[in-house]
Amino acid sequence: MTDETLRHPWQLVAHREISTKIRDKTFLGSTAVMLMLVVAAVIIPALLSGHSGPDKIAVLNDAGAKIVQTADQIKGGDSFEVTRASDQAAAERLVSDGDAKAALVPGDNGYVVVGDQQLDDGIQNALREAVVNLGMEQNAGKAGLSPEQLRAGTAVQERLLNPGPLPDIVADFVNIGLALVFYMTALGFGMMIAQSVVQEKESRVVEILAAAIPIRALLWGKVIGNTVLALSQIVLIAAASLIGLLATGQADILKVVAPVAGWFVVFFVLGFVALAGLWAVAGSLATRQEDLGSTTLPGQMILMIPFFFSVFAGSSAKTIASFVPIASSMAMPGRMLTEHVPLWQPLLAILILLVATAGIVRLAARVYERTLLKTGRRLGYREAIALEAT
Repeated sequence: MTDETLRHPWQLVAHREISTKIRDKTFLGSTAVMLMLVVAAVIIPALLSGHSGPDKIAVLNDAGAKIVQTADQIKGGDSFEVTRASDQAAAERLVSDGDAKAALVPGDNGYVVVGDQQLDDGIQNALREAVVNLGMEQNAGKAGLSPEQLRAGTAVQERLLNPGPLPDIVADFVNIGLALVFYMTALGFGMMIAQSVVQEKESRVVEILAAAIPIRALLWGKVIGNTVLALSQIVLIAAASLIGLLATGQADILKVVAPVAGWFVVFFVLGFVALAGLWAVAGSLATRQEDLGSTTLPGQMILMIPFFFSVFAGSSAKTIASFVPIASSMAMPGRMLTEHVPLWQPLLAILILLVATAGIVRLAARVYERTLLKTGRRLGYREAIALEAT
């Protein structure tokens, strides 16, 4: 124990919190499971989205092959591959055996797309568009028109008034991911904080600690130690996500997510510190592990309601939630991914969250001092606040 530790006893408490957790098999196991879930959440959608190669389309002749090649160009390339069949029966056999995704065979007035149990809408639409385009070109040639003359005035371009930083599906996925990471981390570590406080009260260890260390130092040590652990877990999750994105060729997402990740860390730390103080108070109000169900309920609601707002609420509700303390830790980073947010808005949200965190931690410290050594029965929040006021 150094002189610096004696002058700042919270460091000793924080070190104890960290060293205890990193040797806890339950904590290590839950962290490993979370990392595996993150990697799976990144890799599985990429595998399901068709990164396994182009779909094979069975055709009977060069005309069918040209249609498939045109459909492939419409889809942007590397989407379809031509597979030759000697006749219609052979083409259908390729489809039924799973060697081809679909078959394109001549019909009464054009072509028929043949599938096994069902047809993929993307394949069907691309082949239909290719058949229409090539058919119109052939008909235009017979009428003495060039393909350019036929398509004159038919070009359609896209222009977005408020383009988002990411495609909608990707942005929604990352938005839910960031909110879920904050929710799960704050809830998991919060319950561990409350449980450790109750364990110390049940074993009377807290009386020994309180005699040697100021109670506020005990609180700050727990808050800071668990904040360091939570941030370390976030770094591991980010590293796992990075590996998954690079392994699946989705590195372009990082260009947009990386700047927002810095804001997320700031919102995460401030929100987590405020919640950690509340979780410690929830533990100090209880005398047994069974009491935590009721004493931690307010903290769970404070965390759960903003989570659902940040994920499922409409645009106006999300905008309001992004300035509400605790809720802003989940809502504002998500908004920055899905829309262009002026710089003053996250700065104002951080200022509001900083003031709220300071007030919450200050109030939590006062209540923690008054209730930590109270044993015998569970205390209510109103009673605890009354004790603080006397």
